Amino acid sequence: MNAEREIALVTGANKGIGFATARKLAELGMTVYLGARDETRGTHAAEQLHAGGLDVTYIQIDVTDDKSIAAAAERVKTERGKLDVLVNNAGIGSPDAIPSEVTRAQLRNMFEINVFGSVVVTNAFLPLLRQAPAARIVNISSEVGSLSAMLDDPESMMYQYLRDLVYPTTKAAVNMITGQYAKELRDTPIKVSAAIPGYVATDFNGRTGHRTPEQAAEIVTTLATLPADAPTGQYWGSLTGAEDGVHQHGRW
Repeated sequence: MNAEREIALVTGANKGIGFATARKLAELGMTVYLGARDETRGTHAAEQLHAGGLDVTYIQIDVTDDKSIAAAAERVKTERGKLDVLVNNAGIGSPDAIPSEVTRAQLRNMFEINVFGSVVVTNAFLPLLRQAPAARIVNISSEVGSLSAMLDDPESMMYQYLRDLVYPTTKAAVNMITGQYAKELRDTPIKVSAAIPGYVATDFNGRTGHRTPEQAAEIVTTLATLPADAPTGQYWGSLTGAEDGVHQHGRW
C-alpha cells in the first residue's frame, strides 16, 4: 500500500458482493466510496460500515445515467483528485430466458447495466485513475461468461447451463471489455482484471449460492491490490470444481 491513503469506488455496493468488497477494501486501509443508485439504501449501507470505524462514504451513482456518473466522477475529483481502485460491481441477474425465448427488452435492459454501465463508468473515472500511482480496475464477471467453460466440454456442468442466454452473454462482453482495456493501458501502471466470484449467495439467486459475499470479496480485493509485477488482463477467481482461485488464459 502507498503511504498516501488509497481511494476506492465500488459500484452497486449497498448489498451483496459490492458491500462485502467495500468493507474489505476499507479494512485494508482505503478510503472507500460506496456507490449505489438509491440514496436511502446507499446511505444506510455506508453508515453501517462507518459505524464500525471504517472510512466509507456513500456516493450516488446510477450506471445507466450518464449525468449521475459524471457527477460522481466530479465529486471524487473535487474531494480526492485521484482514484486508486475502481470496482465495476453494479449489475443485475438472469431473466432465465433460453435463446429462443429472449426478448429485445431483456437484452437491452441487462446490457445497459452489466455492459454499457461498466464502460461508461470506467471512461468517466479513467482520468482520475491515471492520477494514481498504480490504479486497479476490477470488473465483476462470471464463469458463465467463459466461452471455453460454456461451449467446449459437453460433459461439463457449465455446458449444461442452457436455461439463459442474456446473463452469460453480458458477462462474455465484460471479459472482452476487460481484455481490451488491459491492452490499451498495458504501457501504464494501471492493471485491469475480471473477477469470478463463483456461485455466491446473493439476491440474484435467492441466496442459494454455496459461497459467501465475503469469500467473493477476497477475490475482488486480491485483484484490486495486485503487485506491480502481476499480469494485467486476468480472468481469475472461483471456477467450478476448483477449491482455490485459478488464473485462466486464452479463450475465456
